[in-house]
Amino acid sequence: MIGEPVALTVRRSIERPSAAVLRAFKGRPTGFITDAFNGRGCLDYAIKPLEPRMRFCGPAVTAFCGPMDNLAAMAILDYAKKGDVIVIAAAGDVTAATIGDLWAIWAKKIGVAAIVSDGLVRDVGGLLRAGIPVFARGIKPNSSFKNGPGEINLGVTCGGVHIAPGDIVAGDLDGVVSVPLAQADAVAERLKEVEKKEADAEAKIKRGEKLKFWNPDALQGRIRFVD
Repeated sequence: MIGEPVALTVRRSIERPSAAVLRAFKGRPTGFITDAFNGRGCLDYAIKPLEPRMRFCGPAVTAFCGPMDNLAAMAILDYAKKGDVIVIAAAGDVTAATIGDLWAIWAKKIGVAAIVSDGLVRDVGGLLRAGIPVFARGIKPNSSFKNGPGEINLGVTCGGVHIAPGDIVAGDLDGVVSVPLAQADAVAERLKEVEKKEADAEAKIKRGEKLKFWNPDALQGRIRFVD
């Protein structure tokens, strides 16, 4: 490498979804959202909430951290706004935690809606007391360095899914799903259809009507009974 490496690259101005678009997603289960997105957008199954009741929805701000480094995760607190979801991509590193409790306490204080990391976290007791949803791959007490290189709001691949700043990210006990900002309006419309179908199905069950989870007529001649 010629010269000193750039420690941190930051995009300070990003587009966020409108309040109306966010309202279409808030409170909806992640299963509904991915159904409305044609089964797409789900982050790796291992990324789960630290506590089962945690759930969130908001626009992403992204931090890319190299192995055993959390410079970008530390610095992103200076660029996150109220309601943002901080998405941290750890490049598959499981040697050290990306964030801890003091960081989470400050994130909560400035109004961050949630933290999502495909890496590790630490200080779980303090993270839970901070009162902010934290979704991560796992827990480890080892801490990271702050050397870089890191990137803020240049987009990341987190849990196998590309997430750009401003994309809508939602999480609950089932996991985390992301919807690109450019497709949010269309997914929001399909989300209404998903909710209606789910509500209709639940109403049928309450009335004692049997639901059809498969269609044997479509498999005519291809089913073998052995009784």
